[in-house]
Amino acid sequence: MHGPQALARTTPPISLRGLSKPSRAMVARICSEPGVMVKPALALMPLLRACRATLAARQALNKGIKAKAGFTITPGSEQIRATIARDGLDKPLKEIGGVVLANACGPCIGQWNRQDMPKGQANTIVTSYNRNFTGRNDANPETHAFVTSPELVTALTIAGRLDFNPMTDSLTAADGSKFKLEPPTSDELPSRGFDAGEETYQAPPKDQRPSVEVDPSSKRLQLLTPFDKWNGGDLDEMFVLIKVQGKCTTDHISAAGPWLKFRGHLDNISNNMLIGAVNSENGEKNTVRNHMTGEYGGVPDTARHYKAQGKNWVAIGDDNYGEGSSREHAALEPRHLGARAIIVKSFARIHETNLKKQGLLALTFQEPSDYDRICPDDLISIRGLKDMAPGKPLQCVVRHSNGQEETLQLNHTFNDLQINWFRAGSALNFMKLKQ
Repeated sequence: MHGPQALARTTPPISLRGLSKPSRAMVARICSEPGVMVKPALALMPLLRACRATLAARQALNKGIKAKAGFTITPGSEQIRATIARDGLDKPLKEIGGVVLANACGPCIGQWNRQDMPKGQANTIVTSYNRNFTGRNDANPETHAFVTSPELVTALTIAGRLDFNPMTDSLTAADGSKFKLEPPTSDELPSRGFDAGEETYQAPPKDQRPSVEVDPSSKRLQLLTPFDKWNGGDLDEMFVLIKVQGKCTTDHISAAGPWLKFRGHLDNISNNMLIGAVNSENGEKNTVRNHMTGEYGGVPDTARHYKAQGKNWVAIGDDNYGEGSSREHAALEPRHLGARAIIVKSFARIHETNLKKQGLLALTFQEPSDYDRICPDDLISIRGLKDMAPGKPLQCVVRHSNGQEETLQLNHTFNDLQINWFRAGSALNFMKLKQ
């Protein structure tokens, strides 16, 4: 459950040296070049950590000082907003200069219309978000994001500088005296339970079936059409759209940030599919060879060309493919653009399930080293689909460009229900069949 966020801004340029991996308990003296503006920013906190951040803020208020940096608090849900408001946890955060934003993920998934830092300028932010991929928070690839606890972000905000260590360093009170912040503590859960807050759900009319009308020319909304169902046969001679090298998170598969304005339009948001993944063939991002034309182009563009020509494709991945956010679009987009299977060394669990829900074959090499046997210009066939059953491997016939073939074993974790999803074309298709 997500709680408040905090955004801090400091303006004095500082020279930082040395640390490349800051401690999760303490962020101090993070390295950068001399003269770079360093701006701590954004803390996302579970409720008990919100309590600790509040206690740190109260200590500052008791000494007559406020935050020396901009400070923004964003509740992650209506329940969290209502609970911290009821228990008075938000008041000290606002009194030291914090600004409360909407109940939303916000900058955690890139929905931060950042105005204080030009895109392309090197800077550092400190967050208590659970992810710090390059450019994730503000779409600026030069923003270096470091992750720590909410109470430490609050302490850095009060101090106004990144080299502040609350365990050893003192602050100056309004009367000129020196004091140190006491380590904050809190209960694990609110003693009065959670407050559900305002009920915002609006039920549809009971006496009629509502219709949804979307402007066909809209660039941000698009009605979904059902994916095609399995044709009953094996999948033969599919192209390898991309063989991904190394880490591939859901951010690499479907980037957030400015792309999220298209999240209601599957075709438009699919233009970001796998543009952050590294192609093993050339070590580049968003540059793959079109096996029908021989030319190199963007990953989504190449997939669209294959789809238009009626050619199925697969993607090959490395370890823990799809880690990170449980982003449904990272599964919807490949399916929309013509993928039939994602074959990897190993999956992040949630993404694996998301692929299954969209009617894609989420498969793993029985021998992880078989990843190295796949070449970007191979043709991939998947056999044994008619007899697909839980725990029963499928066969992958690989035809290399020299005409030679070899057969690899592919494992899967499909249960009986998920196999029905695949056969119907998606989980939604299967649910509709059962109505």
